[in-house]
Amino acid sequence: MTLKLAVFDCDGTLVDGQASICTAMERAFASLDLPRPDRGQVRRIVGLNLPQAIRQLLPDRDAALHAAATEAYKSAFRAAREAGELSEPLFDGIAPLLDRLRGAGWKLGVATGKSDRGLEHCLAMHGLSSYFSTLQTADRHPSKPHPAMLEAALAEVMAQPEDTVMIGDTIYDIHMARAAGVRAIGVAWGYHQADELIEAGAEVVAQTPEDLAKWLM
Repeated sequence: MTLKLAVFDCDGTLVDGQASICTAMERAFASLDLPRPDRGQVRRIVGLNLPQAIRQLLPDRDAALHAAATEAYKSAFRAAREAGELSEPLFDGIAPLLDRLRGAGWKLGVATGKSDRGLEHCLAMHGLSSYFSTLQTADRHPSKPHPAMLEAALAEVMAQPEDTVMIGDTIYDIHMARAAGVRAIGVAWGYHQADELIEAGAEVVAQTPEDLAKWLM
């Protein structure tokens, strides 16, 4: 039997973490006396690793400020988590989708710009830790769209590229999939527009988790 692997992005695909991400970024910028970042711009960089995201938000500033903003964001996000203020709800329909895929014999994975700690906390909060056979994060890999996370996921579960699909809401996910030689499916409920995902190389953009199941099953 062919081993099938579905790798999901996290923020914007499995969970809606935009409120917590935007708030932490605003607090980080405020701590450094920087102008409040535009929330639309912050949503655009979700999925990149944190240093690269900061560089995109502050393209004209120096490396020292980039480093300071990176640490300030980590501190703000950690403080919110410790205070119980994080909001990372599952998108409607995700839990049944994961159950259906697992029941059909799919191996599941995550490839995310989150840290190991952030991803572990998020999955545990939703009771999903046992669902995934491979977890790839920004702590151990270059930022998307580099294919390293997908290459590691394939190796860990011994899947073949032609039997693997990357599912995500941003062009970074789609470009990563194309670079790794795996299928790319976009989702319409995240942070980049459907036409952008198609232009980046997605074979289709699912409108709902139920719609996504039709393309996978």
